[in-house]
Amino acid sequence: MLSADSTMRITHGLMPVTAQPSAVTIGNFDGVHLGHRAMLQRLVETARRRGLVPCAVTFEPHPREFFAPDKAPARLSSLREKLQMLRECEIEHVHICAFNQAFSQLSAATFIDQILLNSLHAEYVLIGDDFRFGARRAGDFAFLQTHGAQHGMAVAAMESITFDSLRISSTAVREALANGDLALATRLLGRPYSISGRVVDGDKLGRELGYPTANIQIKHNRPPLSGIFVVQMRGLADTPLPGVASLGVRPTVKQNAQPVLEVHLFDFDRSIYGQHVCVDFLSKLRDEEKYDDLPALVTQIAQDVAKARQYFQLATLTPTP
Repeated sequence: MLSADSTMRITHGLMPVTAQPSAVTIGNFDGVHLGHRAMLQRLVETARRRGLVPCAVTFEPHPREFFAPDKAPARLSSLREKLQMLRECEIEHVHICAFNQAFSQLSAATFIDQILLNSLHAEYVLIGDDFRFGARRAGDFAFLQTHGAQHGMAVAAMESITFDSLRISSTAVREALANGDLALATRLLGRPYSISGRVVDGDKLGRELGYPTANIQIKHNRPPLSGIFVVQMRGLADTPLPGVASLGVRPTVKQNAQPVLEVHLFDFDRSIYGQHVCVDFLSKLRDEEKYDDLPALVTQIAQDVAKARQYFQLATLTPTP
Protein backbone atom coordinates (compact mmCIF):
# COMPACT_ATOMS: atom_id res chain seq x y z
CA MET A 1 0.00 0.00 0.00
CA LEU A 2 1.83 3.10 -1.18
CA SER A 3 1.17 5.91 1.21
CA ALA A 4 0.13 9.35 0.09
CA ASP A 5 3.44 10.81 1.32
CA SER A 6 5.58 8.31 -0.57
CA THR A 7 8.44 9.98 -2.41
CA MET A 8 9.36 6.98 -4.54
CA ARG A 9 9.31 7.78 -8.25
CA ILE A 10 7.77 5.27 -10.67
CA THR A 11 8.57 5.42 -14.39
CA HIS A 12 8.00 3.32 -17.51
CA GLY A 13 9.25 3.00 -21.06
CA LEU A 14 12.47 3.49 -23.01
CA MET A 15 12.70 7.28 -23.14
CA PRO A 16 15.06 9.18 -20.79
CA VAL A 17 13.29 9.35 -17.45
CA THR A 18 15.79 11.01 -15.15
CA ALA A 19 18.56 13.56 -15.30
CA GLN A 20 20.09 12.29 -12.07
CA PRO A 21 22.72 9.56 -12.18
CA SER A 22 21.52 6.29 -10.67
CA ALA A 23 22.69 3.20 -8.86
CA VAL A 24 20.59 0.40 -10.34
CA THR A 25 19.65 -3.16 -9.55
CA ILE A 26 17.54 -5.35 -11.82
CA GLY A 27 15.13 -8.20 -11.09
CA ASN A 28 11.59 -9.43 -10.67
CA PHE A 29 11.76 -8.97 -6.89
CA ASP A 30 8.78 -11.26 -6.40
CA GLY A 31 8.05 -11.33 -2.69
CA VAL A 32 11.05 -9.09 -1.84
CA HIS A 33 12.58 -11.82 0.32
CA LEU A 34 15.70 -11.54 2.48
CA GLY A 35 17.96 -12.19 -0.50
CA HIS A 36 16.39 -9.27 -2.34
CA ARG A 37 16.55 -7.11 0.79
CA ALA A 38 20.27 -7.77 1.24
CA MET A 39 20.90 -6.70 -2.34
CA LEU A 40 18.69 -3.62 -2.00
CA GLN A 41 20.47 -2.63 1.21
CA ARG A 42 23.86 -2.91 -0.49
CA LEU A 43 22.56 -0.87 -3.43
CA VAL A 44 21.22 1.89 -1.19
CA GLU A 45 24.44 2.06 0.82
CA THR A 46 26.53 2.30 -2.36
CA ALA A 47 24.19 4.92 -3.81
CA ARG A 48 24.52 7.04 -0.67
CA ARG A 49 28.33 6.88 -0.80
CA ARG A 50 28.44 7.81 -4.49
CA GLY A 51 25.73 10.44 -4.43
CA LEU A 52 23.45 8.41 -6.73
CA VAL A 53 19.72 7.72 -6.76
CA PRO A 54 18.97 4.09 -5.69
CA CYS A 55 16.83 2.62 -8.48
CA ALA A 56 15.27 -0.80 -9.08
CA VAL A 57 14.36 -2.01 -12.56
CA THR A 58 11.60 -4.61 -12.63
CA PHE A 59 9.27 -6.24 -15.13
CA GLU A 60 5.50 -6.42 -15.55
CA PRO A 61 4.25 -9.00 -16.16
CA HIS A 62 6.79 -11.52 -14.90
CA PRO A 63 8.68 -12.81 -17.99
CA ARG A 64 7.50 -16.36 -17.33
CA GLU A 65 3.90 -15.12 -17.30
CA PHE A 66 4.49 -13.66 -20.75
CA PHE A 67 6.19 -16.68 -22.32
CA ALA A 68 4.14 -19.46 -20.68
CA PRO A 69 1.13 -18.04 -18.76
CA ASP A 70 -0.29 -21.51 -18.00
CA LYS A 71 3.01 -22.71 -16.52
CA ALA A 72 4.13 -19.52 -14.79
CA PRO A 73 4.75 -19.78 -11.03
CA ALA A 74 2.26 -18.31 -8.59
CA ARG A 75 3.09 -14.72 -7.76
CA LEU A 76 4.19 -13.98 -4.22
CA SER A 77 3.32 -10.30 -4.52
CA SER A 78 1.19 -8.10 -6.71
CA LEU A 79 2.80 -5.10 -8.37
CA ARG A 80 1.32 -2.79 -5.74
CA GLU A 81 2.68 -4.96 -2.91
CA LYS A 82 6.11 -5.11 -4.55
CA LEU A 83 6.28 -1.34 -4.95
CA GLN A 84 5.36 -0.86 -1.30
CA MET A 85 8.12 -3.22 -0.15
CA LEU A 86 10.69 -1.58 -2.44
CA ARG A 87 9.77 1.79 -0.95
CA GLU A 88 10.24 0.36 2.54
CA CYS A 89 13.75 -0.72 1.46
CA GLU A 90 14.52 2.97 0.67
CA ILE A 91 14.48 2.57 -3.09
CA GLU A 92 13.77 6.05 -4.46
CA HIS A 93 13.03 5.18 -8.08
CA VAL A 94 11.42 2.12 -9.67
CA HIS A 95 11.49 1.73 -13.43
CA ILE A 96 8.91 -0.77 -14.71
CA CYS A 97 9.65 -2.44 -18.03
CA ALA A 98 6.50 -3.66 -19.79
CA PHE A 99 7.44 -7.21 -20.70
CA ASN A 100 5.85 -7.68 -24.12
CA GLN A 101 6.86 -9.11 -27.49
CA ALA A 102 8.96 -6.09 -28.46
CA PHE A 103 10.74 -5.94 -25.11
CA SER A 104 11.47 -9.69 -25.16
CA GLN A 105 13.39 -9.17 -28.41
CA LEU A 106 15.71 -6.45 -27.09
CA SER A 107 19.31 -7.57 -27.29
CA ALA A 108 21.44 -7.47 -24.16
CA ALA A 109 23.45 -4.57 -25.58
CA THR A 110 20.29 -2.62 -26.45
CA PHE A 111 18.91 -3.20 -22.95
CA ILE A 112 22.08 -1.72 -21.46
CA ASP A 113 22.20 1.22 -23.86
CA GLN A 114 18.52 2.18 -23.91
CA ILE A 115 17.45 1.47 -20.34
CA LEU A 116 20.47 1.55 -18.07
CA LEU A 117 22.44 4.27 -19.82
CA ASN A 118 20.00 6.44 -21.80
CA SER A 119 16.91 6.19 -19.57
CA LEU A 120 18.41 5.87 -16.10
CA HIS A 121 21.94 7.29 -16.44
CA ALA A 122 23.25 4.33 -14.47
CA GLU A 123 26.74 4.82 -13.05
CA TYR A 124 26.63 1.70 -10.87
CA VAL A 125 24.74 -1.55 -11.44
CA LEU A 126 24.36 -4.39 -8.95
CA ILE A 127 22.94 -7.75 -10.05
CA GLY A 128 22.68 -11.27 -8.72
CA ASP A 129 25.55 -13.52 -9.78
CA ASP A 130 23.17 -15.68 -11.83
CA PHE A 131 21.19 -12.86 -13.47
CA ARG A 132 20.59 -13.12 -17.23
CA PHE A 133 18.99 -10.52 -19.47
CA GLY A 134 18.26 -9.60 -23.07
CA ALA A 135 16.82 -11.66 -25.92
CA ARG A 136 17.44 -15.39 -25.42
CA ARG A 137 18.97 -14.49 -22.01
CA ALA A 138 22.23 -13.75 -23.81
CA GLY A 139 23.44 -11.12 -21.34
CA ASP A 140 25.22 -12.04 -18.10
CA PHE A 141 27.48 -10.39 -15.53
CA ALA A 142 30.60 -10.57 -17.70
CA PHE A 143 28.80 -9.02 -20.67
CA LEU A 144 27.32 -6.26 -18.53
CA GLN A 145 30.69 -5.53 -16.95
CA THR A 146 32.52 -5.36 -20.29
CA HIS A 147 29.86 -3.30 -22.05
CA GLY A 148 29.36 -1.02 -19.07
CA ALA A 149 33.07 -0.29 -18.69
CA GLN A 150 33.04 1.30 -22.15
CA HIS A 151 30.62 3.91 -20.78
CA GLY A 152 32.11 4.39 -17.32
CA MET A 153 29.43 2.25 -15.65
CA ALA A 154 30.65 0.21 -12.68
CA VAL A 155 29.13 -3.26 -12.34
CA ALA A 156 29.07 -5.55 -9.29
CA ALA A 157 27.59 -8.98 -8.62
CA MET A 158 26.17 -10.29 -5.37
CA GLU A 159 26.25 -13.89 -4.26
CA SER A 160 23.10 -15.66 -3.16
CA ILE A 161 22.02 -15.43 0.48
CA THR A 162 21.37 -18.73 2.28
CA PHE A 163 19.43 -19.85 5.33
CA ASP A 164 20.48 -23.18 6.88
CA SER A 165 22.27 -23.99 3.59
CA LEU A 166 19.05 -23.27 1.62
CA ARG A 167 19.42 -20.62 -1.07
CA ILE A 168 16.89 -17.88 -0.38
CA SER A 169 14.83 -17.43 -3.52
CA SER A 170 11.28 -16.76 -4.62
CA THR A 171 11.08 -20.43 -5.63
CA ALA A 172 12.05 -21.56 -2.12
CA VAL A 173 9.39 -19.26 -0.62
CA ARG A 174 6.74 -20.62 -3.00
CA GLU A 175 7.63 -24.20 -2.09
CA ALA A 176 7.43 -23.43 1.64
CA LEU A 177 4.02 -21.81 1.21
CA ALA A 178 2.71 -24.62 -0.99
CA ASN A 179 3.83 -27.12 1.67
CA GLY A 180 2.13 -25.15 4.44
CA ASP A 181 5.47 -24.41 6.12
CA LEU A 182 4.73 -20.83 7.07
CA ALA A 183 7.54 -20.78 9.64
CA LEU A 184 10.11 -21.41 6.90
CA ALA A 185 8.44 -18.91 4.57
CA THR A 186 8.61 -16.30 7.34
CA ARG A 187 12.32 -16.99 7.82
CA LEU A 188 13.04 -16.63 4.11
CA LEU A 189 10.97 -13.47 3.76
CA GLY A 190 12.04 -11.86 7.02
CA ARG A 191 8.33 -11.28 7.78
CA PRO A 192 5.08 -13.24 7.63
CA TYR A 193 3.81 -13.89 4.13
CA SER A 194 0.98 -11.46 3.40
CA ILE A 195 -1.64 -10.59 0.82
CA SER A 196 -3.05 -7.08 0.57
CA GLY A 197 -6.19 -5.96 -1.17
CA ARG A 198 -9.46 -4.13 -0.94
CA VAL A 199 -12.40 -5.48 1.08
CA VAL A 200 -15.16 -6.24 -1.42
CA ASP A 201 -18.76 -7.35 -1.19
CA GLY A 202 -19.30 -11.10 -0.86
CA ASP A 203 -22.23 -13.50 -0.73
CA LYS A 204 -22.75 -12.92 3.04
CA LEU A 205 -22.70 -16.68 3.68
CA GLY A 206 -20.26 -16.32 6.57
CA ARG A 207 -22.61 -13.96 8.38
CA GLU A 208 -25.52 -16.37 7.85
CA LEU A 209 -23.40 -19.14 9.39
CA GLY A 210 -22.52 -17.01 12.41
CA TYR A 211 -18.97 -16.17 11.30
CA PRO A 212 -18.97 -12.93 9.27
CA THR A 213 -15.99 -12.57 6.96
CA ALA A 214 -14.20 -9.83 5.06
CA ASN A 215 -13.63 -10.79 1.43
CA ILE A 216 -10.27 -9.55 0.19
CA GLN A 217 -9.84 -8.85 -3.51
CA ILE A 218 -6.91 -10.91 -4.82
CA LYS A 219 -4.72 -9.41 -7.55
CA HIS A 220 -2.33 -12.36 -7.90
CA ASN A 221 -2.42 -14.62 -10.97
CA ARG A 222 -3.17 -17.33 -8.43
CA PRO A 223 -2.38 -17.57 -4.72
CA PRO A 224 0.82 -19.43 -3.76
CA LEU A 225 -0.93 -21.14 -0.83
CA SER A 226 -4.35 -22.48 0.08
CA GLY A 227 -6.17 -23.77 3.11
CA ILE A 228 -7.30 -22.49 6.51
CA PHE A 229 -4.91 -20.20 8.38
CA VAL A 230 -4.31 -18.25 11.55
CA VAL A 231 -3.94 -14.64 10.37
CA GLN A 232 -3.73 -11.05 11.48
CA MET A 233 -5.08 -8.09 9.55
CA ARG A 234 -3.30 -4.75 9.30
CA GLY A 235 -4.74 -1.47 8.13
CA LEU A 236 -7.82 -1.16 10.33
CA ALA A 237 -6.35 -0.26 13.72
CA ASP A 238 -3.11 0.79 15.38
CA THR A 239 -2.26 -2.85 16.03
CA PRO A 240 -2.96 -5.96 13.88
CA LEU A 241 -6.32 -7.63 14.46
CA PRO A 242 -6.34 -11.42 15.05
CA GLY A 243 -8.46 -13.80 13.02
CA VAL A 244 -8.78 -16.95 10.96
CA ALA A 245 -8.86 -17.07 7.17
CA SER A 246 -9.91 -19.36 4.37
CA LEU A 247 -8.02 -19.08 1.09
CA GLY A 248 -9.38 -21.37 -1.59
CA VAL A 249 -12.26 -22.29 -3.86
CA ARG A 250 -14.82 -23.14 -1.11
CA PRO A 251 -15.76 -26.61 -2.46
CA THR A 252 -18.65 -27.05 -0.01
CA VAL A 253 -20.58 -24.08 -1.41
CA LYS A 254 -19.15 -23.54 -4.93
CA GLN A 255 -18.12 -25.53 -7.99
CA ASN A 256 -15.25 -24.55 -10.31
CA ALA A 257 -14.86 -21.26 -8.45
CA GLN A 258 -11.95 -18.83 -8.42
CA PRO A 259 -9.87 -18.65 -5.21
CA VAL A 260 -11.31 -16.37 -2.54
CA LEU A 261 -9.65 -14.94 0.57
CA GLU A 262 -12.13 -14.65 3.45
CA VAL A 263 -11.07 -13.43 6.89
CA HIS A 264 -13.07 -13.76 10.09
CA LEU A 265 -11.81 -11.26 12.66
CA PHE A 266 -12.36 -12.11 16.31
CA ASP A 267 -14.74 -9.92 18.30
CA PHE A 268 -15.11 -7.50 15.39
CA ASP A 269 -18.34 -6.21 13.88
CA ARG A 270 -17.62 -3.12 11.84
CA SER A 271 -18.34 -2.40 8.18
CA ILE A 272 -15.03 -2.19 6.34
CA TYR A 273 -16.12 -2.43 2.70
CA GLY A 274 -13.77 -0.52 0.42
CA GLN A 275 -10.88 -0.45 2.91
CA HIS A 276 -7.44 -1.57 1.75
CA VAL A 277 -5.99 -4.08 4.21
CA CYS A 278 -3.06 -6.45 4.55
CA VAL A 279 -3.47 -10.04 5.77
CA ASP A 280 -0.47 -11.74 7.41
CA PHE A 281 -0.48 -15.55 7.33
CA LEU A 282 0.91 -16.82 10.63
CA SER A 283 0.18 -20.56 10.76
CA LYS A 284 -1.65 -23.14 8.66
CA LEU A 285 -4.42 -25.03 10.43
CA ARG A 286 -5.45 -27.46 7.70
CA ASP A 287 -6.16 -27.97 4.02
CA GLU A 288 -9.44 -26.95 2.45
CA GLU A 289 -12.07 -29.72 2.53
CA LYS A 290 -15.51 -30.38 1.10
CA TYR A 291 -18.24 -31.12 3.66
CA ASP A 292 -21.52 -32.96 3.20
CA ASP A 293 -23.64 -30.03 4.36
CA LEU A 294 -23.49 -26.58 5.92
CA PRO A 295 -23.94 -27.77 9.55
CA ALA A 296 -20.81 -29.91 9.15
CA LEU A 297 -18.99 -26.87 7.76
CA VAL A 298 -20.11 -24.71 10.70
CA THR A 299 -18.85 -27.33 13.16
CA GLN A 300 -15.44 -27.28 11.48
CA ILE A 301 -15.32 -23.48 11.38
CA ALA A 302 -15.95 -23.41 15.14
CA GLN A 303 -13.00 -25.77 15.66
CA ASP A 304 -10.79 -23.61 13.42
CA VAL A 305 -11.72 -20.47 15.34
CA ALA A 306 -10.96 -22.16 18.67
CA LYS A 307 -7.54 -23.29 17.44
CA ALA A 308 -6.73 -19.85 16.07
CA ARG A 309 -7.71 -18.18 19.35
CA GLN A 310 -5.49 -20.65 21.19
CA TYR A 311 -2.61 -19.75 18.87
CA PHE A 312 -2.84 -16.10 19.87
CA GLN A 313 -3.23 -16.95 23.55
CA LEU A 314 -0.06 -19.03 23.47
CA ALA A 315 1.78 -16.34 21.51
CA THR A 316 0.87 -13.82 24.19
CA LEU A 317 2.11 -16.11 26.96
CA THR A 318 5.40 -17.01 25.22
CA PRO A 319 8.23 -14.76 26.42
CA THR A 320 10.20 -12.86 23.78
CA PRO A 321 13.76 -14.26 23.52
